Amino acid sequence: MPVNIPHSLPARRTLAEENIFVMSRERADHQDIRPLSIAILNLMPTKIATETQLLRLLGNTAMQVEITLLTMRTHESRNTAPEHLDAFYRSFDDVRDETFDGLIITGAPVEKLRFEEVDYWPELCELLDWSRTNVWSTMHVCWGAQAALYRYFGIDKVELDAKMFGVFEHDVLAPRARIVSGFDETFFAPHSRHTGTRIADVEAEPALEVIATSDEAGLYLAASRDGRQIYVTGHPEYDADTLAGEYERDIAQGRQIEVPRRYFPHDDPTQRPRQSWRSHGFLLYANWLNYSVYQRTPFDRTTITAGSLSDDED
Repeated sequence: MPVNIPHSLPARRTLAEENIFVMSRERADHQDIRPLSIAILNLMPTKIATETQLLRLLGNTAMQVEITLLTMRTHESRNTAPEHLDAFYRSFDDVRDETFDGLIITGAPVEKLRFEEVDYWPELCELLDWSRTNVWSTMHVCWGAQAALYRYFGIDKVELDAKMFGVFEHDVLAPRARIVSGFDETFFAPHSRHTGTRIADVEAEPALEVIATSDEAGLYLAASRDGRQIYVTGHPEYDADTLAGEYERDIAQGRQIEVPRRYFPHDDPTQRPRQSWRSHGFLLYANWLNYSVYQRTPFDRTTITAGSLSDDED
């Protein structure tokens, strides 16, 4: 089934060329099913690229998905045209009285700052608290995961000695968790971050379950035991060339940066990188939409209430 997005959104043409099923709102209105209402809080500076990456994953599932793009009112984006934001984005103030089946909170390039130093931190805290009662299930990605773990459980991030940068192998530790249904025992995923979350800190919280880790990259996937809060520390949504673009940007800015690990063939940045994580990225988001959202969200979204983060998963 398709992802339902506006005709003029730039991601639409890209996804159509990739044979990802997208649908107009007019056609969706004639289908006798209720689409899933998914909000995306896009905190990334490269908003159009991130929109395309996430919509690609959401559009390859069996559910019809209606998207609402959100931005922080208290932060001025310097990398996205105001016309794009005005045309396609809503603020938290616009939706605070609404309910959603699912929410995705992206990463953000602010991880070296203390959470309280981020200019939109008070607004984000308000949104995180709101999501507990107005959203059935939330997917938190990279810094978005660190922010939520800090807000909900007081689990702070730790600065790494060097940037965690590259494609890493991960082990599934909780194979019965629905979010990794169909996963191989080991799988690859990209990381691009200067901070991390201690596995022991997550394991010490009874409401949380550690689901997948990496010997090199550390924590990758955790979830609340009721399945309504998912925390992903990597970037399964990344395109094949995203890490290459980040590497070239850092080199051009004169930053000290190592070649992303296990990304370029023979670690040679002149060669074309190969994508080894796409299938598990698709599966992760399909599992989230199916098991955490579609199978459990109320048909009447207005009846969504706060779930206990310590309830056992069905």
